[in-house]
Amino acid sequence: MEIIFNSLVTAIVFVFGSAIGSFLNVVVYRLPAGLSVIHPPSRCPKCLNQLRLYENVPVFGWLWLRGRCNHCRSRISARYPLVEAATGLLFLLIFWQFGVSVQTLGLWVLFSWLLALSLIDCDTMTLPNSLTRSGLVAGLVFQVAKGLSPTFSPIDSVNNLVLGGILGAVVGLWLFDIIGFAGSIAFGQNALGMGDTKLAALMGAWLGWKYLLIAGFIACLGGAFVGGGAIAIGLLDRRQPMPFGPFLAIGAAIAALWGEAILSIYLHLFFPNFG
Repeated sequence: MEIIFNSLVTAIVFVFGSAIGSFLNVVVYRLPAGLSVIHPPSRCPKCLNQLRLYENVPVFGWLWLRGRCNHCRSRISARYPLVEAATGLLFLLIFWQFGVSVQTLGLWVLFSWLLALSLIDCDTMTLPNSLTRSGLVAGLVFQVAKGLSPTFSPIDSVNNLVLGGILGAVVGLWLFDIIGFAGSIAFGQNALGMGDTKLAALMGAWLGWKYLLIAGFIACLGGAFVGGGAIAIGLLDRRQPMPFGPFLAIGAAIAALWGEAILSIYLHLFFPNFG
């Protein structure tokens, strides 16, 4: 019975996550175009024919249609089911680590925001203010909810958590403003966009300043490695901009899931007498 129950819960979480991923596909496509993310319902981007209910089932709808619109037969990008499946797997990963908790619900929201922003940045080289600002506010609301949760000790009061989120947001803005300014001097062009600093502020509101630093280090390391490699093999020109949002999102995701372990290892290696 336990195996059946666990399998059922796993299936429910994956289906819920993939459904959120389906909505994220709509947000990524419509928000930069200035379209409503609610109306009209999902439709073919070519012929605008509205999808039937069975055609709109996450992941399986695309497989059923064999990657083509049932009306005009134009190709439907494989990115749609990939985003849906990836969101479902991310939701499962979070659930397996944190179980039924405020932390799980919060990270589901955070990862959804990060995924949408990453894809939009890859498509348009922009990070919409509507998402970065609302994500920052959602992060502070999460800190309140976490403080009210009975799973946290009295020292993690609402005030402390909210102040930590505000401090994290401020550190994110200042830190990446400084990094962007230094990069502009070093490379003679803008190294970071304003959207990147706002995304860093969003991350700080959710993670707090300690885990934000971990996320920022991972993002800079990953961006330097990938960017340097792309330049070395000729995929990018030295002056060609590269979206940094996905690297920030990956850093935030790693810090959110394993930040405590990373921080513990760091302190143990470099400050063995700490605490």
